[in-house]
Amino acid sequence: MIHVYLMPGMAANPSIFEHIKLPEEKFVLHPLSWKIPETAESLSDYAKRMLEEVTEKNPVLLGVSFGGVVVQEMAKQIEFRKLIIVSSVKSKSELPKRMRFSAALGLYRLAPVSLARNIDTLANYAVGDRFKHKVALYQKYLSITDPVYLNWALEQMLCWDQITYDNRLVHIHGTSDPVFPYRYINNCIPVPGGTHAMIITKCKWFNKNLPKIIEN
Repeated sequence: MIHVYLMPGMAANPSIFEHIKLPEEKFVLHPLSWKIPETAESLSDYAKRMLEEVTEKNPVLLGVSFGGVVVQEMAKQIEFRKLIIVSSVKSKSELPKRMRFSAALGLYRLAPVSLARNIDTLANYAVGDRFKHKVALYQKYLSITDPVYLNWALEQMLCWDQITYDNRLVHIHGTSDPVFPYRYINNCIPVPGGTHAMIITKCKWFNKNLPKIIEN
């Protein structure tokens, strides 16, 4: 059996992978959950703690967005079968200019991460069916609202200093991603029309293509 460990995006819970269905006779999926970082914990040390959840040898590591950064750090510490990132970046050069600018000036320290903690309050004032639907999705998938985690994760994402990456890495990226625009991304498998949330919205593409990507 091929064991696939799935790391969600920043603030997201494992339910973002609920529509990912791979052939059960070949694959076992292990959705991971975020841990609250320890005081002044480095990304490398955090990745080491996440590896406590990886109990199978030679696993597939798949991460979405910031989770893609974390699995790359995890992969530096173990032997793996496949390393896959989705809607993410392989190096700091793939970050959009606004993020690099924020990192350089330390503006991430001023980011209103408290807004993420107030999604339930926002839901009480939501008007219009479309807006209510979006808020409901945020409530369902983006449930990690601990301020310690959010501030730490934002800093680690913006200040990640990786320049080179493992040449075995497989990068899957949507051509309509507004968070990490496709024009900044090199050497990836493009998903036409895929947005930053395509692990959910393009699940059929992943269910069709992930088995052969993993096995090749």
